[in-house]
Amino acid sequence: MRLAFCGNDNASAYNISAGVLRNVCFVDALNLVPHVFLLFITFPILFIGWGSQSSKVQIHHNTWLHFPGHNLRWILTFTLLFVHVCEIAEGIVSDTQMKSRHLHLFLPAIMGFVAATVSIVYYHNIETSNFPKLLLALFLYWIMAFVTKTIKLVRYCQDGVPFSQLRFCITGIMVILYGLLMAVEINVIRVRRYVFFMNPQKVKPPEDLQDLGVRFLQPFVNLLSKATYWWMNTLIISAHKKPVDLKAIGKLPIAMRALTNYVCLKEAYEEQKKKVADQPNRSPSIWLAMYSAFGRPILLSSTFRYLADLLGFAGPLCISGIVQGFQDTTNNTNATEKLKNPSNSYLSSEEFLRNVYVLAVLLFLALILQRTFLQASYYVTTETGINLRGALLAMIYNKILRLSTSNLSMGEMTLGQINNLVAIETNQLMWFLFLCPNLWAMPVQIIMGVILLYNLLGVSALVGAAVIVLLAPIQYFIATKLAEAQKSTLDYSTERLKKTNEILKGIKLLKLYAWEHIFCTSVEETRMKELTSLKTFALHTSLSIFMNAAIPIAAVLATFVTYAYTNDKPLQPAQAFASLSLFHILVTPLFLLSTVVRFAVKAIVSVQKLNEFLLSDEIGDDSWRGGDSSVAYESCKKHTGLHTKAINRRQPLRYQLESYEQLSRRPTRPVEIDDIAIKVTNGYFSWGSGLATLSNINIRIPTGQMTMIVGQVGCGKSSLLLAILGEMQTLEGKVHWSNVNETEPSFEASRSRNRYSVAYAAQKPWLLNATVEENIIFGSPFNKQRYKAVTDACSLQPDIDLLPFGDQTEIGERGINLSGGQRQRICVARALYQNTNIVFLDDPFSALDIHLSDHLMQEGILKFLQEDKRTLVLVTHKLQYLPHADWIIAMKDGMVLREGTLKDIQTKDTELYEHWKTLMNRQDQELEKDMEADQTTLERKTLRRAMYPRESKAQLEDEDEEEEEEEDEDDNMSTVLRLRTKMPWKTCWRYLTSGGFFLLFLMIFSKLLKHSVIVAIDYWLATWTSTDNANEPRSIGDVKNKRKTYHVAVFSILSGAGIVLCLITSLTVEWMGLTAAKNLHHNLLNKIILGPIRFFDTTPLGLILNRFSADTNIIDQHIPPTLESLTRSTLLCLSAIGMISYATPWFLVALVPLGIAFYFIQKYFRVASKDLQELDDSTQLPLLCHFSETAEGLTTIRAFGHEARFKQRMLELTDTNNIAYLFLSAANRWLEVRTDYLGACIVLTAAVTSITEGPNSGFVGLGLLYALTITNYLNWVVRNLADLEVQMGAVKKVHSFLNMESENYDGYLDPSQVPKDWPQEGEIKIENLCVRYENNLKPVLKHVKAYIKPGQKVGICGRTGSGKSSLSLAFFRMVDIFDGRIVIDGIDISKLPLHTLRSRLSIILQDPILFSGSIRFNLDPECKCTDDRLWEALEIAQLKNMVKSLPGGLDAVVTEGGENFSVGQRQLFCLARAFVRKSSILIMDEATASIDMATENILQKVVMTAFADRTVVTIAHRVHTILTADLVIVMKRGNILEYDTPENLLSQEDGIFASFVRADM
Repeated sequence: MRLAFCGNDNASAYNISAGVLRNVCFVDALNLVPHVFLLFITFPILFIGWGSQSSKVQIHHNTWLHFPGHNLRWILTFTLLFVHVCEIAEGIVSDTQMKSRHLHLFLPAIMGFVAATVSIVYYHNIETSNFPKLLLALFLYWIMAFVTKTIKLVRYCQDGVPFSQLRFCITGIMVILYGLLMAVEINVIRVRRYVFFMNPQKVKPPEDLQDLGVRFLQPFVNLLSKATYWWMNTLIISAHKKPVDLKAIGKLPIAMRALTNYVCLKEAYEEQKKKVADQPNRSPSIWLAMYSAFGRPILLSSTFRYLADLLGFAGPLCISGIVQGFQDTTNNTNATEKLKNPSNSYLSSEEFLRNVYVLAVLLFLALILQRTFLQASYYVTTETGINLRGALLAMIYNKILRLSTSNLSMGEMTLGQINNLVAIETNQLMWFLFLCPNLWAMPVQIIMGVILLYNLLGVSALVGAAVIVLLAPIQYFIATKLAEAQKSTLDYSTERLKKTNEILKGIKLLKLYAWEHIFCTSVEETRMKELTSLKTFALHTSLSIFMNAAIPIAAVLATFVTYAYTNDKPLQPAQAFASLSLFHILVTPLFLLSTVVRFAVKAIVSVQKLNEFLLSDEIGDDSWRGGDSSVAYESCKKHTGLHTKAINRRQPLRYQLESYEQLSRRPTRPVEIDDIAIKVTNGYFSWGSGLATLSNINIRIPTGQMTMIVGQVGCGKSSLLLAILGEMQTLEGKVHWSNVNETEPSFEASRSRNRYSVAYAAQKPWLLNATVEENIIFGSPFNKQRYKAVTDACSLQPDIDLLPFGDQTEIGERGINLSGGQRQRICVARALYQNTNIVFLDDPFSALDIHLSDHLMQEGILKFLQEDKRTLVLVTHKLQYLPHADWIIAMKDGMVLREGTLKDIQTKDTELYEHWKTLMNRQDQELEKDMEADQTTLERKTLRRAMYPRESKAQLEDEDEEEEEEEDEDDNMSTVLRLRTKMPWKTCWRYLTSGGFFLLFLMIFSKLLKHSVIVAIDYWLATWTSTDNANEPRSIGDVKNKRKTYHVAVFSILSGAGIVLCLITSLTVEWMGLTAAKNLHHNLLNKIILGPIRFFDTTPLGLILNRFSADTNIIDQHIPPTLESLTRSTLLCLSAIGMISYATPWFLVALVPLGIAFYFIQKYFRVASKDLQELDDSTQLPLLCHFSETAEGLTTIRAFGHEARFKQRMLELTDTNNIAYLFLSAANRWLEVRTDYLGACIVLTAAVTSITEGPNSGFVGLGLLYALTITNYLNWVVRNLADLEVQMGAVKKVHSFLNMESENYDGYLDPSQVPKDWPQEGEIKIENLCVRYENNLKPVLKHVKAYIKPGQKVGICGRTGSGKSSLSLAFFRMVDIFDGRIVIDGIDISKLPLHTLRSRLSIILQDPILFSGSIRFNLDPECKCTDDRLWEALEIAQLKNMVKSLPGGLDAVVTEGGENFSVGQRQLFCLARAFVRKSSILIMDEATASIDMATENILQKVVMTAFADRTVVTIAHRVHTILTADLVIVMKRGNILEYDTPENLLSQEDGIFASFVRADM
């Protein structure tokens, strides 16, 4: 058959006798002209453009200037394309009913489709190159197309074509669309004036795009890229080459920054405040403020959501249409179709929609649109949620900076509450915002679904719907139970962590005393409780999963059985499969509704908490300071600060005083009145309770001099400083801040200083999470000379030298822990470094020892500050510094007792002066004892010990990274890539097998069985509906009924089996997860506890604790649901593909390209998602830390006047976290759009293949139903894979610890072979001993030989690092003895089981360690001893009376780390502990280092008397403690240098021991 444009079955086709325009075919040909014109013009331009563009570097995105009407143009073009598709389809369908091909019916439409596509590509290229003149081509095209279509429309009207004909409608719509596009084009000319006007308008791109740092382009790209996240491709592909870091994701666009949104929300909230200002009992509504600030995007998102939900119903309707049409065509094959007369070639829309292929294409388009709208809705809510969170965080932060101090110190607002607001409440609101469109979209969806079901199946549909609705409340109930279980789990895991933490801190002691197992079991007990509550959690989770899977089965069963018995007509396949698909749609909103309602309830609670916080008391405004008009207002802008909750009132009063009379006093000049920096008149101040804490305060603080405030503990000294800083509530009176005295010579110098801020060092030291240098500089410019002077004055240099990275080491909560004195010195250094006129130091000497205090006083205060002529206010207890003061304020009980110079007080108030003198003398005697204990060296020693293996410290820094990527050795690019894209299958296998093989097998088997049964249900439905409707001779009623009963019975049995299997599978997965979690934790704990001591020295505590906290939590709670979801969605997709291929094998051919596409999408996504998730996690922690540290250091921040700097930092941290989260959610959208489009393609191919090839209508329906489920589950497969990959990291980290070497606990001897009372004598032979910490390290002891007689007292001394402690550890085999041996009472210790060896010796360690529990538990955790024995031990240790006075005696509480006893007492407890264990050998490892002289003497006496008959080995910190020993061993670098009695050694003048003793005297 020859092709002809107008067809060759109609002679009149080319007849133009009635006028050219009367000929249909000519009008159609005319329509081709504009399309061809456009293609001819634009192709060369595009070609040249692309050629030149490829040579250019990629244009930066500041060229994305949208022309006016940009979005409207895209929408109109898409509509135009859709109408073109309809026109093509209509033409082809009409053409099939002709005798010969009529090209004019569809060729112009195809050309139109091509032209419309080209027009939008062309437009996009012109827009990106910003060259609007070329738009004229498009303008001409729209005009021509408009004219030709109008001619066609007019021609139809003249012919009297009725409106119901499809071709007439299509032509009409196209005329309107071309007209609108023409209008858009005219508008561009009007606005941009690029032609017909003299001066074209200059335009600048938006500010964000001029900034190269902005990489988040969603707001700026064109509509298609917005909808498909095309712009994300570069990021996701580059993630494959190198990990995504903060630089790659850039900055937030301005509209999304926390500051922008904060301003919005703040204004809205202020509006609400104004509204309720006159109604005192109503509080402003945060809800309304949020609505007015973020209402528009939420409405937009809801609109998208409604559109998506309505389009979602296209699926069931198209299925029903396709199956019906397929059935009709197979039934009517014999009826001959009438071929139409060409002149009457018009289709009505009903006829058009009866065509199965048309329906398949429509279904495809509807799916694509629905998915695009749904993802758009998700994206908009996510973005709005992030914006809201940023705004809320900024609001909370600003409020924290203005919180009144009394609120924090009186406990109305605890730090915990503030942290919860930041970490929990803002996130709750953000999540609520993500889910809130569901609240109003779901009811509509449910109602629509039920109406459609009713149309399909009548009354029986309502039965199924009723089943779903009745079971929904159970879901809600399960959800609330889940939340409860989670809470109790959290409580137990906190307790377990506390215990684990204690074990790890005291691990050395536990090993030396062989007590590991006792403490291990106590952790295991808590873990069992935790597992019990995890069991309930798992049970409810599996119930929830089960309900989700079983409800649709139950509903379908109820519906179809009812239908079979109530209706005479058999069930049609079209009805059956459409209603099945509807049930699938209905279940999702019902399942989600329970979650959304729960979140809504939580959000309401969060908003209440937020409102309470935002309305709490604020600190007074600065304006009250301007009381005196003579004081310039500027100088009043001193700003206010916050008190750290409990004022630290522990005041050791140690003073170094020579008698005060002989002190050469500095002459003080008389204080003139204009020399006053601060003056308080008639002040009454309170901490917010209304009662005056300070009353009748009249003081003045002279400029440029040192004022001291003294008085007893708790008399209000610190409060006075805070009152001056404006932290307290002023009940009455004024604080005046004067201007700098203009006449002073140093005025020029002082001008550069920040006049109105005060350098303030609080009593409780407050550090930032930053480097040492940042802590001292605190935002001021860095000046090397000044910095050095300050660190020297505070004697910080030696401490800084000990830190691994010097002053660039991170300190603070997340950094290295410093001791109290070190922290305090850093805070004082910060106050000295700041360039301010006024310095307030609140008891800077409290945590410092004598030498440091003196040095600080001389160098820092007298020299550094006085030379700078800075005004200093010093609160102190050290009366010996009084002579240095220019002005003294003595306080008592919240009032000023005396004010003046020391001379004034000496003459006016002799009583007070004498009182001070007696105090000074008393301190004098205490001092002499005290001089020995040099606290600082001790602190530095602990610091050195914390840092001790420096080389291992460096390894640690990289440890985390190494765990993540073990490919460090091989830097080859390809291997890195392979490892970044590979799933950790090995780890997964380890995880699965740790739950036991039986459970693993059960899980796999039940999963497979469940999915086969579910497939069988649907398969049975297909055969049932197809056989009932087959064209057989109408069978007799009886047979028919039997068949019906048979079908219904099998269907019910299968459904029942499916429901039961759903329950079994969900339970086995959770059960397996629990067992795995239990085993992994148990193995981890036992492995760690039995690990060698070296492991704990080289691995930071935080790293080990992380395995027990974060990683265990992931293994407990996150992996099982992810695993469940992953297996479910994977099996659903596989069974669906299998089912479609079974119905139509041709589908498999089409599946190959789709499968390849899917593989690449998931591969790229997983890598990027993992990086972005890590970024999101790692940026969250600094943000939370910043909040908590701000709340702790409020007073300091406000005194320094640094609020603005801290706000800036908070905004930066918030934006960093938000951009990471935004990119993560954009990446999720990227993936979902891609997988959804793939799903739509699968539906299209399935529909087309099953229509052409399908065996019967039931199977066509089945194939389509399954294809539709695939679209829902494809992206879940990928997202669960990505999640599982991240979560398996936790298993991997735990496993990396499980491969660690344990100590060798079994000896050659059986414990029963060792005599019960060994060692009886206490004789020790050390023969040629060589010791090292690990077999790859150098030996620390080399060939040591010694012999110790029973009952001898031996002293070992030597410098740090000489191997003294290593020797003591060798007795317990804590270190590797690789040569030589130690023989105790005739038994070589290396042959003994470790437990036996360690339980028979005693040791007292240098750091006294106590555990939380009772005193009895600390002395005897094994509960072996009688009370008398314990009391005896306490008496020997001089603790009996103290313990007796405690409530509960032996059962008195010991807090964590023994904090409720002093260091000396703790050391004595350790002594008692060693005595309780009656062993004949006692080793004391520098046990007296942290004790004052008095306690040390007690210890020495005890050792001499109570341990008279035992062998005592003392490792000495101060040599004079071993002068009374029977034998002294002097060590150096692991060798014994001197070995004799102390008398003999002292007689050798040039001996090392003699030199030690001389140095120590």
